[in-house]
Amino acid sequence: MNQTTSEKHVAAHARQRKKGLTIFAAALLIAGAGSAYWYLNFGTGSESTDDAYVNGNLVQLTPEIAGTVTRIAADDGDYVTQGQELVRFDSSDADIAFDNAEASLAQAVRQVRAMFNNAEQARAVVAEQKIALRKAESDLARRKNMVKAGGLSQEELSHAQEMANSAEKALAVAEQQLKSQEALVRNTTVETHPLVKSAIGQLRQAYLAKQRTSLVAPVSGYVARRNVQVGQRMTPGATLMAVVPLDQVWVDANFKETQLKTMRIGQPATIIADLYGDKVEYHGKVESLGIGTGSAFSLLPAQNATGNWIKVVQRLPVRIQLDEKDLKEHPLRIGLSMMVDVDTQDTQGELLSRAAPAKPRYQTDVYTRQLDGIDSIVSQIIAANDTASSSLYAKQ
Repeated sequence: MNQTTSEKHVAAHARQRKKGLTIFAAALLIAGAGSAYWYLNFGTGSESTDDAYVNGNLVQLTPEIAGTVTRIAADDGDYVTQGQELVRFDSSDADIAFDNAEASLAQAVRQVRAMFNNAEQARAVVAEQKIALRKAESDLARRKNMVKAGGLSQEELSHAQEMANSAEKALAVAEQQLKSQEALVRNTTVETHPLVKSAIGQLRQAYLAKQRTSLVAPVSGYVARRNVQVGQRMTPGATLMAVVPLDQVWVDANFKETQLKTMRIGQPATIIADLYGDKVEYHGKVESLGIGTGSAFSLLPAQNATGNWIKVVQRLPVRIQLDEKDLKEHPLRIGLSMMVDVDTQDTQGELLSRAAPAKPRYQTDVYTRQLDGIDSIVSQIIAANDTASSSLYAKQ
């Protein structure tokens, strides 16, 4: 009986052991299947990192001339539009210089017009001397005939010869004076004369300096890092403030070098901002892959050729271009933390860009418009001081 009971216990223990092994094997199979499913669906074909931050352009506002600040039109956080005045300098010196340049142009126009008038006068003198020479030569020829006929003395003939010689020399002098006057105005007009063009250049420079006393926003965006006060004396190149166009921000995601094997330009990416949480998802694409690691471009690069060296996995910045619609609905700020996941299944894209940009990435035309209006001012000054203009003749 004891033996039978012992055999029953052994059999029951064997069944329990077999059941436990079966459950364990089933658990291993389930875990393996789950791991395989995760690896095939999530473990491959994507790379993610939380070492990512919002970046953008900080367009600095710097003066091109020295000046004293008299007005500040915007402060940190204010939205400004392209071309809007942000800072104004005292323009007293620029106004005086501009008035002097206007007077110099007016004087140059009058001087050049006098040159043209002198040339015309010299032509009239030459024509007059030619008439006098023809008259003297005619008188000389007539007296020669009279001397031959015995009706005139030799002394009067000599006097007629002297008059002809004098008229010839006077013509030669007049022609030289004409050449001298014509040399000053040859192949030019009042507007294209070098003296007038030089004065116009000085006026343009003075006008430009006057316009530069008003510092305008190069782009539309938000003011940041204001570093200027009223009454402060600023020098050219000093940073007064920055304008940040938040509609042009991007994400710099720092991936490990081991994550870039299948990453290509143009691959789609999903981004989550810590500011909004998981409920807000941004869409974008890989715009460029890093050209060098962060340590390579640091102020003090690592010196690995030393005795003590430890290998550290490097990170390369990957620029992610964000969808404009997502940015408009949920604006971002510079420096915010992001979570980036890049879909790396499609590896047809390029590792590095091979084509130059077809158009400028960023540009502004506020500086090219600073000379708008100067041409009309120049035309008015020339018309008011050129005595040959029909309007002035009408007034006279």
